[in-house]
Amino acid sequence: MRREIRSLKAEIYVVSHKKAKMPTEKIYCPLQVGKSIENFPGFLRDNTGNNIAIKNENYCELTAQYWAAKNRNADVKGLVHYRRFFSNGKRNFFSSVDKKFADILTEERLAQLLKDHDMILPRKRNYYIETSWSHYKHVHHIEDLETTRQVLQEKYPDYIPYFDQMMQEKAVHMFNMLIAKEVIFDEYTSWLIDVLSEVEKRVDITDYTPYEKRIFGFISELLLDVWVQKNKIDYVEVPVMFMGKQNWPKKIASFLIRKITGKPSKLDN
Repeated sequence: MRREIRSLKAEIYVVSHKKAKMPTEKIYCPLQVGKSIENFPGFLRDNTGNNIAIKNENYCELTAQYWAAKNRNADVKGLVHYRRFFSNGKRNFFSSVDKKFADILTEERLAQLLKDHDMILPRKRNYYIETSWSHYKHVHHIEDLETTRQVLQEKYPDYIPYFDQMMQEKAVHMFNMLIAKEVIFDEYTSWLIDVLSEVEKRVDITDYTPYEKRIFGFISELLLDVWVQKNKIDYVEVPVMFMGKQNWPKKIASFLIRKITGKPSKLDN
């Protein structure tokens, strides 16, 4: 029998490398990542306790995810970003930042969603004209994804059918954003870091650009669906709101360059 979610302790970690506006509801916990020597007032920090904070340049928000899994106790754990939040139901695509902040997922809505589901994920991003595999090939170094498959084959061979299936999908849950019951959040994080740590040993990113060096954050976006499908996690999708301005001309130009040349675009750096 499911416990009454409203009575459970929920912590949603808002990952940020700088001081930024934060939601006011108590379920949101600002979590500082990055190299700044200043400790931001009111923020938790991912370089305390059991941590991999030193790897933030390559693991991105995963250093926060790891820290939350290893150092926090809560019935529900979640990961969002200072520029991206789950909404209370609407996309608010053309709304002002103030209106978006007024429609961030609330504790009450969270309770309703987790009453019938075990995980909350963003709505899938659909690439329409290419698969997850081909998209990664056009944007990043496909050898790294090939190495990831090899690691799975050796360490978690029962995940291979799900990996191969997901790489042929055109829609995927992006952004490394999720909210889940604690056991699910922690188990997924342990599996993910175990896989990525082995991949890290086998790839050479010495000559990668700063953008390309965020490799493990990129790979993890594709591994989430693999783990969710393999473990038959009951999830619900919720719209994601982007809190800052999106440079759509740059994004479109970068996509076209990658698609035509088959190489990462300098616009991504």
